[in-house]
Amino acid sequence: MTQQHKHLIVRANIGWCPQKEDLNKISDWIRSLIKKIDMNLLAGPYTTYVSEVGNKGMTSVAIIETSHIALHIWDEVNPGLLQLDVYSCADFNPKDIFDKVNELFKTVKIEYKFLDREKELVEVNL
Repeated sequence: MTQQHKHLIVRANIGWCPQKEDLNKISDWIRSLIKKIDMNLLAGPYTTYVSEVGNKGMTSVAIIETSHIALHIWDEVNPGLLQLDVYSCADFNPKDIFDKVNELFKTVKIEYKFLDREKELVEVNL
């Protein structure tokens, strides 16, 4: 296997925000995302809800065989704000990730940067 060193950074305004009682739903979503992009889960996902006013929302991280996935969602803003990092040394298709985000979170607007980090930080065009 040739290492890819790809890093997808997503910022999205979303129509559905998970609440404190949705911890398992978000962990399940992270697992399904990992399966969709054909990665192997090593640890996690670890999902928690932050109740601090001004910073309320969900955070979830998972360690995959070749790196990590980190998800942060703030639910006090309207629409909600989702930030997602997917870093992997294996190849993956960012469009699969966009589809999974929209499927659950009902994307209002999505922005991203897709980087190749093998030797320098080089933006990859889709």
